[in-house]
Amino acid sequence: MSAETPAEAPAARGQFTYWRLRFRAWRGGRPFWAGLFILLAGFPIAYFPYANLQIGHLTLAMSTTAGAGSLIIGVLLGVLGISLWYQKHVRVFAGVAAILLGLVSIPVANLGGFLIGFLLALIGGGMAVSWVPGEEPGANPAETDRTDKGGAPGAVSANGVSGPNDLSGTSPINGANGRHSAG
Repeated sequence: MSAETPAEAPAARGQFTYWRLRFRAWRGGRPFWAGLFILLAGFPIAYFPYANLQIGHLTLAMSTTAGAGSLIIGVLLGVLGISLWYQKHVRVFAGVAAILLGLVSIPVANLGGFLIGFLLALIGGGMAVSWVPGEEPGANPAETDRTDKGGAPGAVSANGVSGPNDLSGTSPINGANGRHSAG
């Protein structure tokens, strides 16, 4: 045992903490769990049509005539899962495609990988479609004209002066200039 051994242990522990926190930050900014479920859904769908089950001396071949189709579905689910991790803007497309591929895998790939791959694809696809990126920590929302902060907006009379009854929010006084805003 050398004199440098105790000094290396905290550095290794610090490195682990550093990489764990970096992974947590990376994972938090994308639909990580949706991608993982979709990626895992591809394995049973692609594997079971090519598997042989051994029961004693009896070999049960589960291969179907649609083995190539199930392999394609499994590979596509894997690609969709990985693309969710690295290109988060395709989340809606990848989620809908994963759900559709999971549904197609029921008749093609032994009931969707004995329902394991089918359920994982549906759960992951639903998570991908519903995932919304969070706000940046330093981003402040734009200040808008809100009735709960300063009362109701005033109405504009015929001469351009606003009055208390204009609820359209389009008076030139508040800067809307005749444009309606949905917010």
